[in-house]
Amino acid sequence: MAKTEEKDKEKKILLVSSSPHLIEPASSKRIMYEVVFGMLPAAGAALYYFRTGAGLILAACVCSALLAEWLCNAVRKKEQTISDGSALITALILGLSLPPELPPWMAVIGTVVAIVVAKMLFGGLGSNIFNPAMVGRAFLMACFGLWMTTWTAPATMQNNPAMENGAVKNEVVAVTGPTPLSLAKQPIKDAANADKLEKATPKQVNRMFKPMFFGQTSGSLGETSAVLWLIGGVFLLLRKTITYHIPLAVLATAGIIATIAWWSNPEVYAHPLVHLFGGGLMMCAFFIATDPVTCPLTKLGRIIFGIGVGAMIMMIRLVGGYPEGVMYAVLLMNAMTPLLDRWTRTKPLGGHVSAK
Repeated sequence: MAKTEEKDKEKKILLVSSSPHLIEPASSKRIMYEVVFGMLPAAGAALYYFRTGAGLILAACVCSALLAEWLCNAVRKKEQTISDGSALITALILGLSLPPELPPWMAVIGTVVAIVVAKMLFGGLGSNIFNPAMVGRAFLMACFGLWMTTWTAPATMQNNPAMENGAVKNEVVAVTGPTPLSLAKQPIKDAANADKLEKATPKQVNRMFKPMFFGQTSGSLGETSAVLWLIGGVFLLLRKTITYHIPLAVLATAGIIATIAWWSNPEVYAHPLVHLFGGGLMMCAFFIATDPVTCPLTKLGRIIFGIGVGAMIMMIRLVGGYPEGVMYAVLLMNAMTPLLDRWTRTKPLGGHVSAK
């Protein structure tokens, strides 16, 4: 009788349930809200530098994203998912990539496109192919190109109303101006124009390292401070919400290409730190390109993905017609993700089963 019980115990030990066998305490909801928390410093800086305009745009994006996802789930008679944090992330990333003076109703349109078209029509969280926020921004760029390329200087850079004889002499509502990347792009355009006599140089933008790093330049809401995105990214790395593969690949690739260009002709191409601190590169490296749904699953795939994003960003900045290339680089590499997953597929334990 005792031997029979021992044999039964041995049989039970050999029984294996279906995968997964390793349980990870992290949930998708926790991961989403950690990403949101990592974006709060940059969002706070946007509110400080751009005041009311930033508040209206961010509020419009958040409210319309939650409402659009709620309506999609209600129409499809699916369980509501607005509390998982994914719609909130899309709203914040899109809002922080928009110009400060963009009318809020345009931000609403872009957010609805991001949630409904790029996310919910594909099946919701985990099923979308492209980064929803970048799809929404691409739609706005195609429809409202003038508004999407009109930049306002931060409130801290705008002149205060001058007082003369106790009255307001001149009231400045908003001051528009070029972004650092636009200033870096002008010498490249002038160098290609042989007929232009007075050609711009990158000397002016090369003196803007400190404002770009700490945040006091014209640009989108999220381009104000590179250090705040870096702080948020380090937080995500320490929490293991993201891995270092994509951020390191994006920043290293962009830095190497920018350095090669600068060394080749410093009178035309800006200093590498201009490209690392300017635009949405830091935001892209830690918060956009690392989207777990639209980036590869394997480590090698993520490295290749990050290299591709960094290379395309710099190709557009140095050779293309636009001063910034984050949006296009991310969307193009999103399309490559299924192939990267296939090419870098890991070998299962015990090897592949041979077909006979």
